[in-house]
Amino acid sequence: MYVSRKKWEGAFWVLASSVVFLQKRIVDFKLGINNRKNSVQNLLSSSLLSKNLKIKIYKTIILPVVLYGCETWSLTLREERRVRVFENRVLRRMFWPKRDEVTGEWRKLHNEELNVLYSSLNILRVIKSRRMRWAGHVARMGEGKSVYRFLVGKLGGKKPLGRPMPRWEDDIKMDLQEVGCGGMDWI
Repeated sequence: MYVSRKKWEGAFWVLASSVVFLQKRIVDFKLGINNRKNSVQNLLSSSLLSKNLKIKIYKTIILPVVLYGCETWSLTLREERRVRVFENRVLRRMFWPKRDEVTGEWRKLHNEELNVLYSSLNILRVIKSRRMRWAGHVARMGEGKSVYRFLVGKLGGKKPLGRPMPRWEDDIKMDLQEVGCGGMDWI
């Protein structure tokens, strides 16, 4: 099934504008949402709130904003790393530095220690599971739906020069290989 390049580019720009909006929201979070005293960033670093309450704030306020539309993302390794760094930054803000037992000095928590304290799926696992769930919906839609044609269809026309952009379909195949279902044809 072929999708015209003009229709695909139009849909791509809609998707790209939503990603830019999401990135602005992340920057607002990093800056403390307009530098207000009662921002989410200040809540996470507050010593008055318990760790459980901070985790609930993270799961209910921050994650939905960051993961909006992640079902259709096609992430490169660099983008995956940036998402992991963002999550670790937020978790470090929530779980304060730790005092070293031997030297008595304060130090940052290592990534493994953050994962133990957070004890929930990391953000990349959430993205991959949502992407595979959406792939199941798309596979059941059939070729008549425009969503199916957009996400799985082949572009007609001349290809641009350079390295090809990562495709959503390729990411689904890699996610299935990680789970152990690499030989399956999901469509």
